[in-house]
Amino acid sequence: MDAARLEARGRLTRRAALASFTAALVLGAAKAWAAMETGSVAMLGSLADTALDLIASIITLIGVRVAAEPADADHRFGHGKAEPIAALMQTVFIAFSAIAIGWRAVDAFGSDTPPVEAELGIGVSIFAIAVTLALVSYQRFIVRRTASLAIDADRMHYQSDLLLNLSVIAALVLDAMLGLRGADPLFGVFIALWLAWGAIKTARHALDMLMDKEWPEEKRERLKALVCAVSGVEGIHELKTRHAGHTDFIQFHIWVDPQITVQAAHDIVDIVEACVLNAFPGSDILVHVDPSGHFDTRPIQEESHAR
Repeated sequence: MDAARLEARGRLTRRAALASFTAALVLGAAKAWAAMETGSVAMLGSLADTALDLIASIITLIGVRVAAEPADADHRFGHGKAEPIAALMQTVFIAFSAIAIGWRAVDAFGSDTPPVEAELGIGVSIFAIAVTLALVSYQRFIVRRTASLAIDADRMHYQSDLLLNLSVIAALVLDAMLGLRGADPLFGVFIALWLAWGAIKTARHALDMLMDKEWPEEKRERLKALVCAVSGVEGIHELKTRHAGHTDFIQFHIWVDPQITVQAAHDIVDIVEACVLNAFPGSDILVHVDPSGHFDTRPIQEESHAR
């Protein structure tokens, strides 16, 4: 990715991270007030989730700033892995919060004190839904422009907050207004489980990137077919792919006629790289040329793909 595109992407991701931070700050203040006034476990869980959003927004902001830095002498592959590292750090806070909320909710089952001023909690939750919808729409726009993992993960988390706020409204209506005792702590348990599941999914996604997991098979097959469609390419093997931050890394060997000149082979590689970049913009590509039918003598071979 060239310096101009990297800088433009960095500006957009930083704006999205700042928008997330601002939204979390505003919603945190509103929910803290509502949690103190209502005594609702569900609202407390929603407050804890927003507090985590605030921490996550700070981590995301730092992560996207570092990831936007261009490659340098010490980081030849760039700084893209700063994004999954930031995402992995978020899961620690989310996991501890889920445990604390679950414990508080279970303890609340033995209490007969119902939440008070449910209208306040419902009003704050409706306000939170409106703010979250606006933020998610903006994040979706940024993700379409940048394909940022960190911003997309943040967007998915805020989308889950919509269900979270709806559950708070349901808990307050059922428990405080309709007198169904136990609804509020029950929803608190649900929120704790929801947070824990989100932490697991985020951690798995971040670890996949940090461990250089291969692309999905469908995407790999599309790449193979694209390369083999280039005139002069007789097959592809030793394909290795990974994704870090905003960049796809692709390396593979191609088979060509062993009788052609070095210049002709170089021209074929140029065409292959142009085709791959057109299909996978911003990728970092490394192509090795082999005479047709040749394999490197190594214990583990990548499956071949010929015409």
